[in-house]
Amino acid sequence: MTPLVLGALYGIVTIVVMCSGMPIAFALGVVATGFMYFFMPASSLDTVTQNVYEEIASITLLSIPLFILKGAAIGKSPAGKDLYSAIHAWLNRVPGGLGIANVFACALFAAMAGSSPATCSAIGSAGIPEMRRRGYSPGFAAGIIAAGGTLGILLPPSITMILYAVAAEQSLGRLFLAGIGPGLLLVLLFAAYAVYRARKEYKLAHAIYTGGGVKSAYLEDAHYTLAQKVEMLPRVLPFLILLIGVMVALYGGFATPSETAGLGALLAIVLIAVVYRIYKPRELVPFLTSTIKESGMLLLIIGMSLLYSYVMSYLHISQSAAQWVVDMHLSRWLLLAVILLMVIVLGFFLPPVSIILMTAPIILPPLREAGFDLIWFGIVMTVVMEMGLIHPPVGLNLFVIKNIAPDIPLSDVIKGTIPFLALMFFAVFLLCFFPGIATGLPNLIMGVK
Repeated sequence: MTPLVLGALYGIVTIVVMCSGMPIAFALGVVATGFMYFFMPASSLDTVTQNVYEEIASITLLSIPLFILKGAAIGKSPAGKDLYSAIHAWLNRVPGGLGIANVFACALFAAMAGSSPATCSAIGSAGIPEMRRRGYSPGFAAGIIAAGGTLGILLPPSITMILYAVAAEQSLGRLFLAGIGPGLLLVLLFAAYAVYRARKEYKLAHAIYTGGGVKSAYLEDAHYTLAQKVEMLPRVLPFLILLIGVMVALYGGFATPSETAGLGALLAIVLIAVVYRIYKPRELVPFLTSTIKESGMLLLIIGMSLLYSYVMSYLHISQSAAQWVVDMHLSRWLLLAVILLMVIVLGFFLPPVSIILMTAPIILPPLREAGFDLIWFGIVMTVVMEMGLIHPPVGLNLFVIKNIAPDIPLSDVIKGTIPFLALMFFAVFLLCFFPGIATGLPNLIMGVK
């Protein structure tokens, strides 16, 4: 059996097992172990646990549970609500200011938590009710939070980028820096759309009211005094200090990514103890429980995904697939388009973690051969995977939003995210024509690679 035929069988079996409803980690493990049994030496089965252990016993991967603890401490405290309230107060006089406040709050929270679902949940639980109370349509309110939450895997520290750095053997610090420019680009695009959409909804509400209809909450003029605005700052500043402190420690060369993650987790726990008086053991249990559950799930997926990739490599599936792609002699941009299309399709069914670890052995060699910067590609791939978080059938953020706003029909949530999908596609287009958006900052700080 040729490697390509074996690879096709490998892929078909994987799809069948995943469609059975088995959790992703176990599905990957079952497929990998099954092919080891039938197509590899019998002795290879004795090394399954050793392979899984060696793959996850990485100093870089050690930072993942620590970043998750940092995100859990912030996400399960009132920090998200306070952050959103302060930004809302300062931007409420700006046209579409409430929508912009949600975008900025999502961006700042994502940079502290590093998790898309956590960002959606923390900011959405406060932002969606407030937007709807002020007359924003339910679909738009849900869409802007779902899209803003995707910034959690682009703005550093990002767990997804940590995994890409491991899979692609690239500098994590350089990758984190490369995510800042595109992250800010998406923030600006989302904020611009929020202004456009808010103006449109305001005009519609005004036309209905002047025509003798009901006066929408859109037309109410909320006002915050300077004293009220200043009063909200003290609860936000500590978390901005946390964000700045972590970034300085990482990029200033004072700490490794794993040490920075530990520092961030410790500072987050100290801050919620000081700011919110959350320090009793029973109050910390939810943070620790959430961290253990999410870390255990994620590390199990990582271990099984890497075992899955190891079997692909041993059976020469990944090498043959990569060579097959090279032998097609596609132009470099067509090659990139085909690979990104594959990532989009995989995003219908799989989370970013699995996509990276399953596809890296196949897609990275041809891209490297074609002369693409793998740091730049990591950012482009991350934006494309972000799109997977807000499009059906398995867009994770859609279901997070549905959970915190159950009265909004899922169809309205999906319609609300479509304009943001278009903006993210536009961002990918800009990154392709202006790669310096991603590579400029790491080249400036860390030197040209």
